[in-house]
Amino acid sequence: MNTLTAKTTAQVRAKSARFTAHTLHVRLDDGREISVPFTEVPWLKWLANATTKQRANWSLEPGGYAIFWPDLDDGIEVCHLLDSQPIA
Repeated sequence: MNTLTAKTTAQVRAKSARFTAHTLHVRLDDGREISVPFTEVPWLKWLANATTKQRANWSLEPGGYAIFWPDLDDGIEVCHLLDSQPIA
């Protein structure tokens, strides 16, 4: 018997990121897109305080496990976004 198993949050990877006014949108490799109101999430204050140019300069960590903003020297792991848990 074959059993279908869901990916754990640690296995889901980011494919891309984009911003609208006050929301971070992350496209995942399983076809979902999650949206996070970064201006309302206390542990994302560093992202809310960033300029539009700083937010636009992001990169995916190898394998897509996280999104990193080199201008801000900070990032977000996908598993934390999915679990709504802060990095620190």
